[in-house]
Order: sequence, then C-alpha cells, then structure tokens
Amino acid sequence: MLPKDPIMLLSFINLKLRDFYPNLAALCDDLDVDQAEIVAKLSSVDYHYDEGKNQFV
Repeated sequence: MLPKDPIMLLSFINLKLRDFYPNLAALCDDLDVDQAEIVAKLSSVDYHYDEGKNQFV
C-alpha cells in the first residue's frame, strides 16, 4: 500500500526507484499502481519525474 501523504509518497517512490527499479513504468507495473495517479499526486507538491535521474525532483 502506498503512502497517502504526498511527501511520504515522494520519499517512498524515490527510494524504490533508486534501489529497485530502472524506471517509473517498471515500478508501477510491479506494484500494480496507476502511474498517472502517482505523477498527479507528486505534481501537486511540485515534484516531477526526471527520466535521466530516475527520480522525482
């Protein structure tokens, strides 16, 4: 289950991306979560996915 708080979600997603997944799509497929929902929630706190860094920045 993903954290509901956007800042906690940011920390969780960036940790998973850094340590376990080559990109956001792979993370979402593996965890069976909606990529658009994650992007929207993190955009609401002004964080956007950077493919080159494989992190939300």
